Amino acid sequence: MTVSHELDTPQPRQKREFFGSRNMFILAAIGSAVGLGNIWRFPYVAYENGGGAFIVPYVIAVVCAGIPLLFFDYVIGHRYGGSAPLSMARISRWLESIGWWQVLICFIIGLYYAVIVAWAAMFMIYSVTGAWGDDANGFFFGDFLQMSDTVAFTGEFVGHIFWPELLVWIVTFIVIFLGVNKGIAGANLIFMPLLVIMVVQALFLPGAMDGLNALFTPDWSALGRGEVWAAAVGQIFFSLSVGFGIMITYASYLKRKSDLTGSGLVVGFSNSAFEILAGIGVFAALGFMAQAAGTSVSETATSGIGLAFVAFPTIISQAPLGALIGVLFFGSLVFAGFTSMVSIIEVVVAGVRDKLGLTRQVAALVVIVPMAIISLLLFPTTAGLYFLDVFDAFVNQYGILAAALVAIICVGWICGKLPLFSRHLSKLSSIPANWVWILFVGAIVPLALAYMLYTQLTKDLSEVYGGYPPEFVAVFGWGMVIALVVVAIILAALPWSRRIDTSFDEAEEDAEIETIYQARLARELGEGGSKNGTEASS
Repeated sequence: MTVSHELDTPQPRQKREFFGSRNMFILAAIGSAVGLGNIWRFPYVAYENGGGAFIVPYVIAVVCAGIPLLFFDYVIGHRYGGSAPLSMARISRWLESIGWWQVLICFIIGLYYAVIVAWAAMFMIYSVTGAWGDDANGFFFGDFLQMSDTVAFTGEFVGHIFWPELLVWIVTFIVIFLGVNKGIAGANLIFMPLLVIMVVQALFLPGAMDGLNALFTPDWSALGRGEVWAAAVGQIFFSLSVGFGIMITYASYLKRKSDLTGSGLVVGFSNSAFEILAGIGVFAALGFMAQAAGTSVSETATSGIGLAFVAFPTIISQAPLGALIGVLFFGSLVFAGFTSMVSIIEVVVAGVRDKLGLTRQVAALVVIVPMAIISLLLFPTTAGLYFLDVFDAFVNQYGILAAALVAIICVGWICGKLPLFSRHLSKLSSIPANWVWILFVGAIVPLALAYMLYTQLTKDLSEVYGGYPPEFVAVFGWGMVIALVVVAIILAALPWSRRIDTSFDEAEEDAEIETIYQARLARELGEGGSKNGTEASS
């Protein structure tokens, strides 16, 4: 991002950190949106929900839900110029707890994201050494994770996971301490070509076309099932980094004259293009593995951890240039996971920094050191996967989805801010956010979120998640979800630092936006006049 500023007086808007350019913001936002779910979740979700036919609800979900909600986050961060809690407090003091809810969701996700990045880093090395031998499944769950039979905290640390995860936290601290600058944003320029190389290599494997046929052969009957449409919205929602404070925080670092909707479209469609590209590479590789094993693609297709750390190591062991495929694939996971993790931790740092009036460096210490300690106590242990699984399932379904739904209802419906937000977006951007955007974000998105929450809640109340002991799920699943809301309310009740000004003058903001808008119109008219004059003289 940019250089930090001391906060010795009430914080004027113009003194906030800013991205050096719009391109830096776009790259940072893409880096956040492109995460682990794009690589190991989307291909299988598409395969399970109609194959090629899934592209229809997926594109509709991008246009009708993903991008409208992305604009919603952008306008909150940009207009109110603060972290999620500060921006919400500037809308209305009673909304601050929603901002803290989003911060705490990022706190939980950041805890376990670090260990997944550490796993990927180790498997990048194992791709060269072939450490898993002929049994990738046994190696991952046995030799690598050393999983215990007891679903509870064991206190038994796994050294070859602990030390890489500690390194991940150290690197994360350095990046956050210095600011998310051109190094992180620019690194995306390296990451995308690496993915293309992986996809091209996978396409030349024997059996690759079988995998692509399995992925893209359409099952049009799937379009009649509600769960397929819900899966499309869910995939967009979880992969686009919307609804839990990341894009609010990043947009608060944008300069006042930034094109919000134009940037949002670039980020949204870049994320989707990446997902489809990842799907091609993953299923080409799965087709090869199926042919090598003499099975069908349906028997080898899986998602998440099973795809990344069991299926792909099997492919790597058998493929020509397997070590290269492994380094590229796990290198992609490392980078996608790390850039997303930086954006997640930045939400927490920004919230604490604003509330207490701290410098970036002090806030990084206050946030990251305790997070690293908790993470290193839980996840690089023999029971770490159990904690990760339950945390991930519950914080996504009942954290991200619920917080986004509540934010839309409270900000859009109760406070009635959507028409105001529409004007803010339209006057600053190349593409207007008119009544269609208000309809999407005010009606379609909350209905979709409510449906997803209802179906998931019905399922989880009828059976214990993952077959785990009920008391384990009660404490670390449901208990964690309830604790997030309670702690958010407590944090919102604490006083703000006297260095931070939580007041906000909507009329003054509108006047500034109008001035920018009129200046843009004058410039465009002037350029048009100059162009016409040139044409006339010629």
